[in-house]
Amino acid sequence: MMQRGLLLTVLLIPWSLGAQGVASGGARPISLDEAIRLAQLNAPAAVQARGQLRTTDAAIRSAKGSYIPTLNLNYGSNKQGGETFFQGQLVPFRGDPWNFSRSVSSNLELFDGGRRLFQLRSARASQTAAESNERLQSFRVALDVKQQYFNVLAARESRESAAAQLAQSEEQLNSANARVRAGAATVSDSLRSIIQVGNARLAVLTAENSLRVSNANLTRLTGTPFEVTAEQSADSLMPRTVIDSADVAGAVESAPSVMQAKADVASASASLRASKTPYLPTLNMSYNLSGSRTDKSFDITGGQYASANALRFTLSYPVFNGFTREENIVRSSVAERNAEAQLRDSRLAVQQQITQFLGSLRLAQERVTIQVASVDAANEDLRVQNQRYALGSSTLLDVLTSQAQLNSSRSALIQARYDARLAKAQIEALIGRELP
Repeated sequence: MMQRGLLLTVLLIPWSLGAQGVASGGARPISLDEAIRLAQLNAPAAVQARGQLRTTDAAIRSAKGSYIPTLNLNYGSNKQGGETFFQGQLVPFRGDPWNFSRSVSSNLELFDGGRRLFQLRSARASQTAAESNERLQSFRVALDVKQQYFNVLAARESRESAAAQLAQSEEQLNSANARVRAGAATVSDSLRSIIQVGNARLAVLTAENSLRVSNANLTRLTGTPFEVTAEQSADSLMPRTVIDSADVAGAVESAPSVMQAKADVASASASLRASKTPYLPTLNMSYNLSGSRTDKSFDITGGQYASANALRFTLSYPVFNGFTREENIVRSSVAERNAEAQLRDSRLAVQQQITQFLGSLRLAQERVTIQVASVDAANEDLRVQNQRYALGSSTLLDVLTSQAQLNSSRSALIQARYDARLAKAQIEALIGRELP
């Protein structure tokens, strides 16, 4: 009896220590939609995607601005003094020391072979790519959040399963002790039951630790200064609807990754056409209006200016520039081919992943159905084995086997639920829209 009491004490020590470290319930429950909203607001990938979109907006404004004449305003003043040589002798400077000048100049490129037009098209295509990338990053962030959110749910389910396992193990320990005291069982049954209680307590501690880690991961993704966790009502988040393969497969062309690849092809094509424009001449128009005056003192407001103006038209054609044009054309052509290859691969990748994730979802849904029945059957089998053991018609090994089968069925059910939730989230992230 002393050995049994000592063993029970040793097994209870880690349970008492672990209970002190269990989360005190300070984590703030939030809904899945709220977690996704916070992550899409704070995640670095989402912030970078929004920044890229702002950059492309600025590039479009710049491309449109190239059609508007430039305008420059200049004003200057300088003071002269000292001496100068005149007929071999030093003569003091006798003119007005101050000189003032001002000018207005403007320049407009009248013809550039279509370069600005193609650059504008390229900028608009880049903007479309940036919009698709922002949408893509938004769903990727949502997928990361859902995965961690589902990890919290799975850890919580594991904790509940471990608690049920502990309750059953303690009940079995009481039954074994009663049979040992009655002389209907050996001390070995009691010791084995104590081991089972210890394993159940360890399972509870493991589930608690997994829950704390999952909460910490979810908190990092949401970017909140306080710890967050999944709502209790979120335990029912299970994909119950049947998803039509044809409906999902038809969304390939509208998938964010495919849309981004299409925009990249359009941008590369416009850049290629822009690289060919240097083979055409350019025509520029410039106008300059200037004035100057001198004064004995520094006075920026007074005096009369002598004005001059000039209107210039410049036609330019580079006959030879060291094969720079040819190099740019080759680079642009290669970029276009690369973009086309990437588009083709993006389409195939989306099709392949849709097939994979749909298969995973259907398998997980079937596994959930089967494992629910398995848990019910294992519960009933354990109940029967406990009754038979209490009557002496069954051994403790039979009870422990049934207990192990129940624990395995519970773990398989938790994993199947997690896989089903994750597979649905992966499909949503892939096609860029929420599924019912």
